[in-house]
Amino acid sequence: MEYAIETFSLTKIFSDWWGRERVRAVDDLNLQIRTNEVFGLLGPNGSGKTTTLKLLLGLLHPTKGRTVMLGGDSTNPKISARIGFLPEESYLYRYLTARETLDFYGRLFALPAKVRKIRIETLLDMVGLKAVADRQVGTFSKGMARRIGLAQALINDPDLLILDEPTTGLDPIGTRQIKDLIIELAKRGKTILLCSHLLADVEDVCDRIAILYGGKIQAQGRVKDLLQQTDRRQITMGAVSDVTIERIKEILEGEQSQCEVDSPMERLEAFFIRIVNAAQQQVRPTGGAISTTKIGDFLACKPEEEPQRRILDELVSTPLPPQFQQEPAMTGQVVPVADSKPKPDEQLLCKLAGQAETVHTEPVVKKAPAEAESPQQEQIRKDILDQLAGRPALPDSKQTGNNQGDAGNA
Repeated sequence: MEYAIETFSLTKIFSDWWGRERVRAVDDLNLQIRTNEVFGLLGPNGSGKTTTLKLLLGLLHPTKGRTVMLGGDSTNPKISARIGFLPEESYLYRYLTARETLDFYGRLFALPAKVRKIRIETLLDMVGLKAVADRQVGTFSKGMARRIGLAQALINDPDLLILDEPTTGLDPIGTRQIKDLIIELAKRGKTILLCSHLLADVEDVCDRIAILYGGKIQAQGRVKDLLQQTDRRQITMGAVSDVTIERIKEILEGEQSQCEVDSPMERLEAFFIRIVNAAQQQVRPTGGAISTTKIGDFLACKPEEEPQRRILDELVSTPLPPQFQQEPAMTGQVVPVADSKPKPDEQLLCKLAGQAETVHTEPVVKKAPAEAESPQQEQIRKDILDQLAGRPALPDSKQTGNNQGDAGNA
């Protein structure tokens, strides 16, 4: 699959009550985003960026044209399960905690409980919210809400990640962290569509960009090709004497070229991050999010490691066979079920887990045929029962007389 996203004459027209055209938000858009590419969609307010994203995700129906996402229709559940989306405004349930929020979205993707637990803790640590994981998201600042929104977009380990203004409200450390995360995810084989008004962020992370205005693409191409000034040259060198500078100027004047000499300046972002990192190394307390450079284990899987990771996820999510399932007892012990017989796939799981299959058998006891008791043996057995019951044994003569009297009465 060469392209992760394709649009064909995509058009969206918003009409008024009488069906008259009011706004042509997207006009005959033909867009192609390659697989494993970071693509920036830029434009001023009202240029059609958000409308384009909604059309791609199936949240709006196009007036004309069609879209192809990951080789299919984005409304197909199998396709949408491979897409992660961070909207411009994170719509979160304010009374859920950060951990409960991620668990909720993990359940929407039908992730097994063990997989959800591992990914939730990994993502909370990655976005710097592990210390406030049990706080309600309604108490979060806008920057912290963007962090939990980004973690929500990554909970399903998507192949295509769509980010709408991901760095809005973030501090410079958080902004740098998001940019590093985007670059790392692209190295791991994921496709990322980024919309942002912060052009410096787009310049740092995007491979190609497209600039929209009036719903049409005005410019498109690689960032380096669009921004490089081929009619000018830049020389960076170490400290030299003033005499050398004057000689260089004389040479350039002979070439009829202007020359400006100045000392380079460090970018404010780099200076800010360096100062804050120095403070973090001194373990100074802070009440906000903690910035990290970690990436989740399940997100850090390289493309060639994908089959092994999927096998491990399937093994973790496969339920145990009945003979090893836990009964809801207070002791919490695993009670084997004797009458259940493992299925073939469960037998394979048992072998993988290193557990020997147990065969429950019962010894067969053969009973000898019953023999008739003699009168003497019967009397002895009755005496033993009387002694056990605490009743006194009767003399033989009295027992005989009673027996004769009973026979006479009969």
